[in-house]
Amino acid sequence: MLQEVVATRYVTPLREGGSLPGIVEADDLGTYVMKFTGAGQGRKTLVAEIICGELGRRLGLRVPELVTIELDPVIGLAEPDQEVQELLKASGGLNLGMDYLPGSFGFDPLAYEVGAAEAGRIVWFDALINNVDRSWRNPNLLVWHGDLWLIDHGATMIWHHNWPGAQASAAKPYNASDHVLAPFGPDIAAAAAELAPLVTEELLTEVAADVPDVWLADEPGFDSADEVRRAYVAPLLARAATIHERITLDAPTATRPSQAPGWLTDRLPPRRKQAAGDDRAAAVARTGEEGGR
Repeated sequence: MLQEVVATRYVTPLREGGSLPGIVEADDLGTYVMKFTGAGQGRKTLVAEIICGELGRRLGLRVPELVTIELDPVIGLAEPDQEVQELLKASGGLNLGMDYLPGSFGFDPLAYEVGAAEAGRIVWFDALINNVDRSWRNPNLLVWHGDLWLIDHGATMIWHHNWPGAQASAAKPYNASDHVLAPFGPDIAAAAAELAPLVTEELLTEVAADVPDVWLADEPGFDSADEVRRAYVAPLLARAATIHERITLDAPTATRPSQAPGWLTDRLPPRRKQAAGDDRAAAVARTGEEGGR
């Protein structure tokens, strides 16, 4: 299970995100970016943060350490912002904390070069969890001590918002054409060969077990928290085996231009071309003509 700490001081809100996370200090002397159960996105955002964040960490990707944080709303009484006060009052109890990375800065694709292998691992992982929120518009990547760190996985596994349609939703392909790392020629085939065998039922069961029962309680259509956990395992397990065959990395064409701005596409090197004769499933990065079928 994740380490549980107690918030001892509310430091400041972070206004970059729509959920209004905040920086807090805790009784383990750590500093965390805290995400609240009372935020408008609801507890499923926190469930996604844990399952996807912990899965990424176990696959060898850099994700800040996650903890659960017990919050007494009284610690925010001195906060002058009424919106923050209301959020704290609505979030008493167990919340989510992400290790604060002091001195980190947001990823800039024009200032930081990413190798094809690392780009491939991140794009494959985002395809696995169906991350719709790592585009050039909102990279959700930090650079800390010269390394890329993955943050903010709340907008993933969209199928858990409609469990009756989860199987069909999880079977859909993943369009990575506007992924922030698409211009770096991600090696999807190598990433799939490396990471897919690691995504076992045992591993997924382990990361799902990190989700507190209280965030899974009273889920419509389920009789217990463990039943909900099993529902998270099944689509990810099925998706891991074949998602590399359904990742689209279309090159811009006259009829399908990239939605990325010119300041990005014009200044980055062209995407790496696949060798002639590569198998379609292994190559993955399709041409614009293939993507338009």
